[in-house]
This record gives sequence, C-alpha cells and structure tokens, in this order.
Amino acid sequence: MCELYCKRDTLALRRKHIGPSCKVFFASDPIKIVRARRQYMFDENGGQYLDCINNVAHVGHCHPEVVKAALKQMELLNTNSRFLHDNIVEYAKRLSATLPEKLSVCYFTNSGSEANDLALRLARQLRGHQDVITLDHAYHGHLSSLIEISPYKFQKGKDVKKEFVHVAPTPDTYRGKYREDHADPASAYADEVKKIIEDAHNSGRKIAAFIAESMQSCGGQIIPPAGYFQKVAKYVHGAGGVFIADEVQVGFGRVGKHFWSFQMYGEDFVPDIVTMGKPMGNGHPVACVVTTKEIAEAFSSSGMEYFNTYGGNPVSCAVGLAVLDIIENEDLQGNATRVGNYLTELLKKQKAKHTLIGDVRGVGLFIGIDLVKDHLKRTPATAEAQHIIYKMKEKRVLLSADGPHRNVLKIKPPMCFTEEDAKFMVDQLDGVLTVLEEATGTKSESVTSENTPCKTKMLKEAHVELLRDSTTDSRENPSRKRNGMCTDTHSLLSKRLKT
Repeated sequence: MCELYCKRDTLALRRKHIGPSCKVFFASDPIKIVRARRQYMFDENGGQYLDCINNVAHVGHCHPEVVKAALKQMELLNTNSRFLHDNIVEYAKRLSATLPEKLSVCYFTNSGSEANDLALRLARQLRGHQDVITLDHAYHGHLSSLIEISPYKFQKGKDVKKEFVHVAPTPDTYRGKYREDHADPASAYADEVKKIIEDAHNSGRKIAAFIAESMQSCGGQIIPPAGYFQKVAKYVHGAGGVFIADEVQVGFGRVGKHFWSFQMYGEDFVPDIVTMGKPMGNGHPVACVVTTKEIAEAFSSSGMEYFNTYGGNPVSCAVGLAVLDIIENEDLQGNATRVGNYLTELLKKQKAKHTLIGDVRGVGLFIGIDLVKDHLKRTPATAEAQHIIYKMKEKRVLLSADGPHRNVLKIKPPMCFTEEDAKFMVDQLDGVLTVLEEATGTKSESVTSENTPCKTKMLKEAHVELLRDSTTDSRENPSRKRNGMCTDTHSLLSKRLKT
C-alpha cells in the first residue's frame, strides 16, 4: 500500500497539526485506511474491513463510474456556476424529477451544513419570521446557525439554547415520552409541537420553520409514528412557518421503496424545503436545497444575490448525475429493500436470543440496534455498546454507536451491501454478544452454569463497578463516547472480561 508515513508517524503528525476536537474513529486503536472498494475498506497492511456505517460512499467506495465521470469532466472544465453550463441544469432537472411536483427549484451547495443553513435563510425570508422548532437530540450541521438548532450539539457544550429556538420531544415510540403502547403517539407528539407554537405566539414570537430529519440519525435511528409529520406540517403552516425535511443522511433511496425518506409517510405529506448532501456525490462534496417557486421568489425579492463559488460546478454535477445513474442501473433501491429486510430479520432473531438487544428498528439500509441493560426499564447499555463496536472492529466489521445515550448501534452501509455481508456482520455480532453476556452475567439464570456461582457473582459485581465508572465518565465528558471514541470505558470492560 502507498503510504507517506508509517501509522505511528501519521498519528504523531495528526496530534501536532490537526485540531484536537477533530476526533478519529476507535481513538484507542485507530485504523489507518489507505484504500476502499465498494463496501470494503483496507488498512495499510491490506486488512479488509466490512463498512457498515459509511452512508457517504452511497453507491460504493470508489465506484468506477463515479471516478470516470469526475475525471472526464475535470479534464474539460471546472468553474463556478455563473457561467452557463449544461451539467447544472441537467442535474437540477433530474433531481426535481425524483421529488413531488411543487419542489422544483434548486440551490446547489458543497455540504449538508451549507444546505441546512441556506434552508433556514429561505424560511426566514419568506414571511420575516425568525423562530425555529427542532427535535430533541437533533443534529443538522456544524455551522453556528445549525449548532444553535442542534440539541445533539449545544446540550453537550457550554452554549445555551437561544430564545428563538424551540425544542420538541423526539417522536420516539421506544424510549420517548409517548411509547408504542400509547393509543395515538403521532397525535401526542404533534400536540407537543402545537403547544410550542401556542406558547411562542403568546410570547410575541413567530415561527419560521420546523426542521427534522425524515428519520433521525444521530438521535438514535428514530422513525416517527405514521401521521406525525402530517399533523406537525398542519400546525406549522397554520403559524405561517415552513416544513424543512433534512434528507442529508437518509435520502437517495436508502429506505428502499422510496427515493426520499419523507415519501414513506404518505403522498399527503410534502415538505416545503428539502435538503440533501452526504450520499449525493458518493464522497465528492456536493449538496443541495430544493424548494418551491413561491419560497424561491420570496428569497430573490430580498435583493441579495445568492452565489456559491463551488456549488453546482460542472465536476460536482457530473458526479451527482453519475450517482443517480448508478442507483437506477444497479437497482440499489431494490437492493436496499431486499438486503435491509433480510438484515432486519436476522437482527430480530438475535433480539430473541440476546438480552442486551432491546429494540431493532429501521427501514431499508438504515437500521438501529438499541442496546439495553434491562428490557422493562429500557436502561441504555452505553458501556456495552462501546465495547461491542471495538470488538466488532477486531472482527473486521466497522460499526458505530449513537443516540443520546450512545447505546444504539447504527447500520447505514454503502447501498451495494449484500445478503452475504449482512449474514457475516450478524454472525460476528452474535459471537461478540454471546461472549459479553456470558462474561458480565447478563444471561438469564437458566442459562448460567450451576457449577460456577462464585464466578458469576464476581462477574456481575465487576459489571456493576464498570458501569459505575462508565456513568461517571459520561457525566464528565459525554462527547468522548461518540462513534467509538471512549478509550477508558473500552479498556475497563476488556479488563473485566479477562477476569
């Protein structure tokens, strides 16, 4: 493999020259990735890893058609979008064709963060309103304007919620305020938004927008109950606001049956603004905001020109067009449905087998495994989740954990993921869970050997001690646990398992 530096030197240079808040996966033992192909990544020694988390490489790492499209256009021309060029209009036409008819005007950007920032500007310009309703645990980007509406971020730092930001409960029917046993969780959660709007109006504030991922990703792979978005849209429109659907992580056919995740909630739900990014360029930086003519014309009426130097450049649009072609030509939506259903079925069998799995939820190739220490209380198994993703890495499977408690294993692989990959991943997970449950005594008493009561007691006590340590560490610095970056907890649990 071609390397400029050995792994040790790369780490040293990273510590010296890259900002300390820029974390790497598996911080206690990071992987040095030097190449990738389809759903596989390779380290400097040629070791192959199954990528189960990279929703950026949507059609597969280094897809030859994407590479060819970029190279071909780059050899001809790359310039800003003020020059007339066919690629940007062709791409806008193709994207619009995948959306409901009223969503027909495109603004190209370079990242999902840029797209969401622009969506807020569009919403606020429409009627001059300023306030934004967001969901708890939401993440919409790294710009200042988006950190302000991302509880996933601002609740962990020193920032306080701005007065123009209103946080609604996450419509989570597994561990949220209204659960699966509620008679009508969609209405109950939507009524929370209605109350926020009423309280805001009573305080003299006006709602510009409600923003939500069509399926919440960083919040723990949450799928809202049917009817929720329709009811929320009704309340928001009644307040003079717009509905922004953030499809940055979940769009482009990932749910299988539909091209956009918001479409799975029914034809009677159409957002006013849709943002898209990550998978759009298969790793190339390209993103977009699509909206209605009415909102676009209101934005133009401000008199301020919108110009983005690289947004919609010929190379980015050539790459985007290639991605659309591949999704269609390789039937990646169909693959997401087939493989996603198969993977979900396998995982539900694991749920019946392993006490640590509290819930398996998802659609297509967007799946979450909610790990719990107690099925009745649904206590998040945070330390266990961190241990599992490290152990899976040792098995050459890349997973990460997210959600407000960092206890949800998230699965969102490249769309070329196969049934064989799904079986391999689940087999490895089964092995890791089996060893972990036996070592920590989380299996039911009926499967615990009668000849080892002392060892079982010792392991349970060690497990309690570990989780006490983990809870303390989480309070001190919760951000350390993101995506497998919890070094101390992993080390502690590994020591306990060697007992």
